[in-house]
Amino acid sequence: MPSELQLQVSPEIAANEKLLYENVAQLVRVSTKLVHKVVILKRSIDARQKAIKVNLKVLVYLIDEKYTEQKIELPNYENVSNKQEVIIIGAGPAGLFAALQLIELGLKPIVIERGKDVRGRRRDLKAINVDHIVNEDSNYCFGEGGAGTYSDGKLYTRSKKRGDVDRILQLLVGFGATPDILVEAHPHIGTNKLPQIIQDIREKIIECGGQVLFETRVTDFTIVNNEIQGVVTQKGDTIASNKVILATGHSARDIFELLDRKKIFIEAKPFALGVRAEHPQELIDKIQYSCDYRGEHLPPAPYSIVKQVNGRGMYSFCMCPGGVIAPCATSPGEVVTNGWSPSKRDQSTANSGIVIELKLEDFKPFTKFGALAGMEFQKAIEQKAWQLAGETQKVPAQRMIDFTQSKVSTSIPKTSYVPGTTPVELGEVFPGFLTQILREGFVQFGKAMKGYMTNEAILHAPESRTSSPVRIPRHPDTLEHVQIKGLYPCGEGAGFAGGIISAAIDGEKCALKIAEVLK
Repeated sequence: MPSELQLQVSPEIAANEKLLYENVAQLVRVSTKLVHKVVILKRSIDARQKAIKVNLKVLVYLIDEKYTEQKIELPNYENVSNKQEVIIIGAGPAGLFAALQLIELGLKPIVIERGKDVRGRRRDLKAINVDHIVNEDSNYCFGEGGAGTYSDGKLYTRSKKRGDVDRILQLLVGFGATPDILVEAHPHIGTNKLPQIIQDIREKIIECGGQVLFETRVTDFTIVNNEIQGVVTQKGDTIASNKVILATGHSARDIFELLDRKKIFIEAKPFALGVRAEHPQELIDKIQYSCDYRGEHLPPAPYSIVKQVNGRGMYSFCMCPGGVIAPCATSPGEVVTNGWSPSKRDQSTANSGIVIELKLEDFKPFTKFGALAGMEFQKAIEQKAWQLAGETQKVPAQRMIDFTQSKVSTSIPKTSYVPGTTPVELGEVFPGFLTQILREGFVQFGKAMKGYMTNEAILHAPESRTSSPVRIPRHPDTLEHVQIKGLYPCGEGAGFAGGIISAAIDGEKCALKIAEVLK
């Protein structure tokens, strides 16, 4: 039987197979010649001390122990062309993994996506970056793969109690992701590699008899006696099914408005909102690794900060080492930021959302909108940012120390945000209470992370799409909507997930519940 070991080694040893085998041999007290194979199960970096260490969990096979390489294989997906049909609205992680699970269970998914396929989306991303033109159906948020496809591909989740995280990771590997995502403490695919994986998933769905309809926006639901019967598209077509998974993502405002208009029960949900801060990656490396030069054996350093400021949580969100900031508006007349990293995380800048927890009472000025009050609060800030940026996709920006001192920055260096920046006192973007918390919070962040508080850091506003401003309630047991039979609110847009992995898990859960009912 192989031995399982937990060990802590230097980055140099962790990166060198010969040195690692020698280290393991010493621990198990055998000659290095007798170590047949060392399989890394988990890997994480411990940078709490000046001498940085890599934590490894490994399986050690000695020369007389048989080692067989474990290959990740996809499930045996059968053809479901003639099977019962289930509609899935949205081709993000929740929708795609729901579709795969339905096929595995012998049901036919019909995936309806308002945006374009991954390749078609690229032209629209270029249009928003270069020409400041926002396509309401195809952008960083909408299109095949959802928001994560072109805005990072981070796979870390704290939602391990929600379902089988390893199963989702293994499926991603089966569709072409690097096996490293099974090992790393904070797995990441990268925006440059995720599109091909998403395309391969779509091709598998179609190969097995499922359907994927692009550039098809749902504009209405067919409902009889509080039971879903199908959907209507912007082309006027009706697609029938009494089982519909609603997985439209956190920015599908038209769907939220449709539900509200049809008096289908939804409710306002608190979310978080703030700015996206960009530092030189070299500076973050120096702070986190306590060194002048990171070296070749360490990855670009991330950071995570959480503080309580005036009774509110203020924290880093979606931190992107070696990454860039992207324009993520979904409609003309608004500015929205997000961040992403390529697989190598080799850009010269690091960015992170720095956001504040909101409360339902914050939405009081928008109470006339009922369940959409949080969405309107969010929209008002994004529209104000657009106005302050000269009614373009340039982002209101300010140096960090200048912001804490209420000073408009006299100059803004070029940042990774391609459409460009406009110097603005960011207190004009946010309500007064949010501005005050952000200013006090950055001072606290600077005390917690020496060197973080600097005018080299540029704040871009707003970071406003952290999660859905609406929850679409469902029964905890059946996962059906509390009012409409056969409608399964799902994923991040419904308020039941927060990222690629948790959304994929939720999509599978909804598919399983539908199969239970149908079979």
